[in-house]
Amino acid sequence: MRSRSIAVNIGNRTIGGGNPILVQSMTKTDTRDITSTVDQILRLEEAGCDLVRVAVPDIESAEALSKIKSKIHIPLIADIHFNPLIAMESIKQGVDKLRLNPSNIQDEEWIKKIAFAARKRNIPIRVGTNLGSFKKKPDNPVEALVKNALDEIKILESIAFSNIIVSIKTSDIILTIKANEKIAELVRYPLHIGITEAGPKEESLVKSSVGIGHLLMEGIGDTIRYSITSDPIEEIKAGIALLRSLHFREGGLEIVSCPTCGRCEINLFEIVKQVKDEFKDIDIPVRVAIMGCVVNGPGEAANADIGLAGGKKSGVIFRKGKAVKIVKEEHLYSAFRDELKKLIESKK
Repeated sequence: MRSRSIAVNIGNRTIGGGNPILVQSMTKTDTRDITSTVDQILRLEEAGCDLVRVAVPDIESAEALSKIKSKIHIPLIADIHFNPLIAMESIKQGVDKLRLNPSNIQDEEWIKKIAFAARKRNIPIRVGTNLGSFKKKPDNPVEALVKNALDEIKILESIAFSNIIVSIKTSDIILTIKANEKIAELVRYPLHIGITEAGPKEESLVKSSVGIGHLLMEGIGDTIRYSITSDPIEEIKAGIALLRSLHFREGGLEIVSCPTCGRCEINLFEIVKQVKDEFKDIDIPVRVAIMGCVVNGPGEAANADIGLAGGKKSGVIFRKGKAVKIVKEEHLYSAFRDELKKLIESKK
C-alpha cells in the first residue's frame, strides 16, 4: 500500500496522489553547452526517462535553460545550490521544477522570494537535503536530516506555498531508509527517493536497489533516481527494471533464467544474451523462461508466456506451459525466436 501523498504537477507530468512512480536522472554535461546537454537528454528520453535534472552552478547555466527546454520533451528540473539569484533566473527561464538545498540556501527572506516567484509560474520546489551538504556530521543524522527538510518546508508553508516535493538522501542505505520513513510520517508531500553518491555501476545497483526497493515496498516514494558513476542511461535502465520487478510498472521483456549448473548441456548464456539483445525494446509485457535443464525448466516455463528447457544438446519450447516442439541445439535459438515473435504479434 503506497503512502498517501498530495499530487504535484511537474510540467506535463504529475507525481504523488497515487500516480505512477516516475524515474528521473541528471545530466552529466556542462549545462552551458546546450547542444551536448540536449543530446544527452534526448538519449535519456529514448531510454524511458520521465524527468531530468540539470546542474545550474552559475547565471550563464541558468540562462541556457529556456533553450534546452525548447528542444526536449520531458520536464526540466534546475538543481540550485548556494546562490538564490540563480534560482530566480531559472524561474524566469521557465523550468518545470526547482531543487533547493536547505543546507546551503538558508536565508528565509530569499527562500520566500523564490517561492513567490515560483508560485506565479506554478513551479514546484523540491526541498532536497542530503548529509553531504552538512558542514559537519551531526550526532543524530536522521533527526538532523528530517529537521533540515522540515525547517524549509515551514518557511514555504508560512507563505501558503504547498507545491512541494521532498527528498532526503545519503550514501548510507540504513540512514536513508530511516530518514525517509520518518519524513513520510510527518508530511504528505510527494517524496523523491534514492541513495546519493552510490558509486560505480556494480556498487550502485546493489546499494540503490536495496534502499529504493525497501522504501517502495513500504509504500514510500513517488519518484526515484539511481545515482551511478557512469552514463546516465544506466540510471534509467536500472530504475525501470526495479519498478517492473516490483510490479509498479508493466511492459517490456522479463527474463527468468537459471544460473546453470553441471546438468546444463546447451549454451544457455548465449541464448539468454541473444533474446535480451534482440527483444530489449519491446513495450508489451512478456515473461520468458530460459532454463538449462528439466529440473526447474518445465515448472518455470509453465509460469511464463513462453519458455524453453534444455535437454541433451536440444531443448523443449513451451507456450503457456505446454510443449510446442523439441529442437536440436543448433536450431534452438532461431526456433525460439520465431515462437517469441508470434507471441508478441498475438499480444498487439
